[in-house]
Amino acid sequence: MADEGYSSTAWESTDNSDPNASQTPHYGLFQPNSPSLIHESATAPALSSLPVKPSSPPPRSSSDSLGRSSSSRWRDSVPVTIERKDTLTMIPSDAISLVETSFDENVLRVLCELDCGVPLLLDRIKQSMVSCREASVFFKKRAVLEDEYGKSLQKLARTTSEVYSMNDGKAGSFVGAWQSSMKIHEVMAENRIRFAQRLNEMSDELASLAKEVDKNRKQTKELASRYERALQESELNMEKSKNRLEVSSEELERVLLQKEGESLKDGGLQAKNQGGVAGKRALGKAVAKGGLLLKGKNPGNIQRQEDDIRTRVSNASDLYRKALTDTQAMRQEYFNFQLPRILRALKECADEIDLGTQYHLTRYAFLFESIVLSDGSTLVPVGPEDGIGLKSTIESIDNRADFKIYMQNYAYARGGAAPRGPRREGPAEEGFLPPLPTHGGGAYSAVHANTPIGNGHNSQILDKGRPTFGVDLAEQMARDNVELPAILEKCCAAIEKHGLQSQGIYRISGMARKVASLKERLDKDMDSVNLDSEEWISDINNVTSVLKMWFRELPDPLLTSTLHQGFVEAAKIENDRLRHIRLHERVNDLPDPNYATLKYFLGHLHKIAQYEADNSMSIQNLAIVFGQTLFGQMIPGNGSFSGHGNGGMADAPFQNKAIETILDHYSDIFVDEAEVGA
Repeated sequence: MADEGYSSTAWESTDNSDPNASQTPHYGLFQPNSPSLIHESATAPALSSLPVKPSSPPPRSSSDSLGRSSSSRWRDSVPVTIERKDTLTMIPSDAISLVETSFDENVLRVLCELDCGVPLLLDRIKQSMVSCREASVFFKKRAVLEDEYGKSLQKLARTTSEVYSMNDGKAGSFVGAWQSSMKIHEVMAENRIRFAQRLNEMSDELASLAKEVDKNRKQTKELASRYERALQESELNMEKSKNRLEVSSEELERVLLQKEGESLKDGGLQAKNQGGVAGKRALGKAVAKGGLLLKGKNPGNIQRQEDDIRTRVSNASDLYRKALTDTQAMRQEYFNFQLPRILRALKECADEIDLGTQYHLTRYAFLFESIVLSDGSTLVPVGPEDGIGLKSTIESIDNRADFKIYMQNYAYARGGAAPRGPRREGPAEEGFLPPLPTHGGGAYSAVHANTPIGNGHNSQILDKGRPTFGVDLAEQMARDNVELPAILEKCCAAIEKHGLQSQGIYRISGMARKVASLKERLDKDMDSVNLDSEEWISDINNVTSVLKMWFRELPDPLLTSTLHQGFVEAAKIENDRLRHIRLHERVNDLPDPNYATLKYFLGHLHKIAQYEADNSMSIQNLAIVFGQTLFGQMIPGNGSFSGHGNGGMADAPFQNKAIETILDHYSDIFVDEAEVGA
């Protein structure tokens, strides 16, 4: 029954942490370091097995304010399933330097004095959760925009760079500046993508924070409602006990009056019953009930009835006294102890979500400022170690120098081709005028033109009838009975002796007139040409240009037209190891003269690449120079190969890749263990 629901020790603590709790004045138990509501709930008998996360931030002092357990049936009647999680642990420890986290005890005291303290805090937490979720949604949408912008910019920069490398655009300083500017755009795009990732993280953290705080709010609200219902039930039980005591007392008084022979209509009794409607109703019930018991007015029956009523009055009095004591103790502990703890828990929830939202907004402002400053420092670096920036990169373009180099390369590349315009020179009988005299010299004559180059003599060069330009490689090696072409050994020796450290060796072309003259001398009488003379060592690029011309004028390219497609297909393989193996197989398929020539010449290029720090000619640069030279270019229409054709441009990247891979693995492909040991 409800009147038997509470013991006199309902609110006593089971430990000795605060033996004077019932005598503590209002707010006396409300201390900053007191045990928390959450821990008390977790240690209640109904929740002893529930895991509860401890609160880590120092401001959460109320987490220790509920460390006691209770044997109260009132507490047992309120089984609380509450699991408080410290949702601020997801926020870095440096948040304390960004937002204020101190707990205002004065505000809590004011809340305790308000009748609407609990609903006030519940509504405030609702508002904070709406603000937190709005911030989370904003971060998520901003992250989508930043991620889309960053990925689009990154794709644009990479695609533009790749497309330009495949198109016939300007070279020289322009291509370097263009590629550098695309790299700057890629760096800015990567910064935006990282910014989007941080925004996504903050959005998820805020959403998780709002979810946890909402869960804690609902649990605390339910706990407060149960405490209030339990107190209301106790007060109702006390009222019922009081009414029973009053009924029994009125009945005893009526019996005593009957025993003394007094009339029920005595004025004293009537005056006593004029206290209110409830008293009259109780007296009427007692009279109605007593009238039946006192029927016949037997003295013995009246005495027995008096004893029975006295016993009931005594029991009702004890029950009322116990209910009154329990209700007073419950009311005192609710307003002095339980309510402050509930309000503290709700206030901490509000502070938790407010501080978390403010921290992430502060973090967003810092990251936004950082990304803008990062873009600025990328475009305009602070120091020289950070680069030259976009504007300086564009200003580094030297159009004049680029045009000069392009003009030299164009004239060299077209030097051996048949002239497309009017003829510049010819016999006098056909109406051609003699060439103008050179600067600082006499008239150019046939004698001077036929003077042996590099030996200091003015005698006429005789043609020995053993040409080397435009002659099939196997034929000239069989004719001269040599293992390597003589022109290859002669030019490579001079280049290795005088040009290993020459800047841009093989990339920079020589003077077209000197190249044509040297080609003629080597083709007529190779032995009479001294490449160690000052005439040639002063500009070693003339020798390199002649050697490249010799490769281009071979009827069948060095790597042969038959194996051309095999080399290209092998170069297309993405896997480095497999590409190396397939190209090694194609090299082994070459005819013996071609294999010997390729081995010697690539060994020469390998030595050139070892001086990259001096000549700036890496393996990749050398591969670009000799890709089409060693493979030849297919002439559209007849399917043949020539050093001067305009077709086969689609295979150019793979030709360069093939030469680069073979040079990278020169020792594995050409040098066997016996040669290494020797």
